[in-house]
Amino acid sequence: MPSPESSIGSANTDLSRLVAAAADLCRKPLRHAVVSPSHGGAAAEAYADPPQSLDLCLRLEARTPDGERVPADDLELEIYPSGDALNLTLAWCLGDDQPLLWHGSHPVWMDGATGLRSSCPPQGQPLEALARRLKALLRPDQG
Repeated sequence: MPSPESSIGSANTDLSRLVAAAADLCRKPLRHAVVSPSHGGAAAEAYADPPQSLDLCLRLEARTPDGERVPADDLELEIYPSGDALNLTLAWCLGDDQPLLWHGSHPVWMDGATGLRSSCPPQGQPLEALARRLKALLRPDQG
């Protein structure tokens, strides 16, 4: 029988792979690695919960197809429940001047500095696609 620690590690790997694969597909040609901003601890424990109770924050580190890091394209992904729904936020890690995406029942772009609603930025469509894909993968009953 597997130990609880190994099942947490397995869930962590599975969710990380799922998120990275979705990001790779939606943000081509970039490739992504998924890491916990806290490098373990509470985020790793959140992976053990069933998808309907997800509540975590992840960092998506971007690379070119050749493996060169592109920190300007790194994203922070927050996944959290609100009532029966699953919500996501996606934000660029560098710069408060970048807008952020909240995706609940529909996408809403907000100014990163003020929090006021804004229009979709030129590079925003792939993030909207990523948010839709992740919601469908994590909560297929809410598609």
